[in-house]
Amino acid sequence: MTDPTATASDNNTATTADNAPAPPDAAALAKEVAEYKDKLLRALAEMENLRRRTDREVADARAYAVSGLARDLIGVADNLRRALEAAGESAAVIEGPAKALHEGVELIERELLKVLERHGVKRFEPQGAKFDPNFHQAIFEVCDANVPVGSVAQVIQPGYVIGERVLRPAIVGVAKEGPKPAPSESPTDETQTS
Repeated sequence: MTDPTATASDNNTATTADNAPAPPDAAALAKEVAEYKDKLLRALAEMENLRRRTDREVADARAYAVSGLARDLIGVADNLRRALEAAGESAAVIEGPAKALHEGVELIERELLKVLERHGVKRFEPQGAKFDPNFHQAIFEVCDANVPVGSVAQVIQPGYVIGERVLRPAIVGVAKEGPKPAPSESPTDETQTS
């Protein structure tokens, strides 16, 4: 007599042995290892790129975080400069409280510019510099024989930069080619016509 349960378990063992995967050969294993190694290297490179990009973004955020506030304060600096220019030469002759007020406005302007510089914001006035559309905004042309063509002849409003970014371009007048001098007669021409 045979045990029917024993025969059934022997049949299951035989069928599972037939369905078992064949042992992989060395070439297939090497190919799989190469694929996983490639995936690992790509993942590591991606993580390194992500780390660098994040570090750069954090550094930019630190450097340029005050940009919005600085843009607003630039208008205040401009108004202080206008107030001082309005007093002009008359500030040299005023005495008493008006003189103290003028000196106070000068001190406030200097302190504001120092605070802006401490945070990386710098003022620039490009008088005489070569016109650069990245840093200057030209609003008119000036005929000036003393300034080279294409250079800034007049600064209407100074510009400001933070780090290497322009907060506000300088508003300028650019020198263009001056009028041609009238042709003068040379002494040799006069002798030939006489």
